[in-house]
Amino acid sequence: MQFTTQQRLDDVLEREFTLGEIPGILWMPASISAPTPLILLGHPGGLRTMYPRLADRARHAVAEGFAAATVELPGSGDRPRLAPVEQARADLRRAINAGRPVDAEIVDRLVLPLVDRAVPEWRALLDAVLSLPDVGGPVGYAGGVIAIGIRLALMEPRIRAALLFAGSFVPRSMVEEARRVTIPLHVLLQWDDEHNDRRAALDLFDAFGSAEKALHANMGGHTGVPPHAGEAGNRFLARHLR
Repeated sequence: MQFTTQQRLDDVLEREFTLGEIPGILWMPASISAPTPLILLGHPGGLRTMYPRLADRARHAVAEGFAAATVELPGSGDRPRLAPVEQARADLRRAINAGRPVDAEIVDRLVLPLVDRAVPEWRALLDAVLSLPDVGGPVGYAGGVIAIGIRLALMEPRIRAALLFAGSFVPRSMVEEARRVTIPLHVLLQWDDEHNDRRAALDLFDAFGSAEKALHANMGGHTGVPPHAGEAGNRFLARHLR
């Protein structure tokens, strides 16, 4: 993990880094008296495009006493494109634009290669950040892609709780993985999300095996998550990570 830039944003210290060839960002409280818990900030790819939303989420996390970190997804941003995933994405757009149901085979081709590549990278990020003297865990995951969150919640014992952004493009095999997830979950669902199928998102929530899971649904489209929903998610993470 090599830090490349650093800037202070009020009470937040933001440091860009590379993890091997993978770019990422770490946000920390500007002053620290004890090692802080960590939140991994999931996103759908394109760090530069997503930066305003990620930085806003990170500032809220730091205000709650957490460190926050993220990395660029495989095939996104300046990283080399993944040809099979790009083809699946094009097929997905054609189906949506034509008003056709999205075939499960397209979802498998789009999501499974991304999850298989991304999850080991997120675990490597976790190794690197937890080796820093000012970060001591425990760890939470917040955001999307929800399929990545499912695999991390299942495979990574250092993650104690997850705040997931509901999505419906989840391979069938990963619904079965969701049944084996047992950590506390807080799922945000936009009821009128133009990019996701509500019924599929509800079925996925029902599949999760966690004894403690909560679904918070709000009216509005994909980018219309109200501020109070994010605040409730932060309170959920604070309850489990502090």
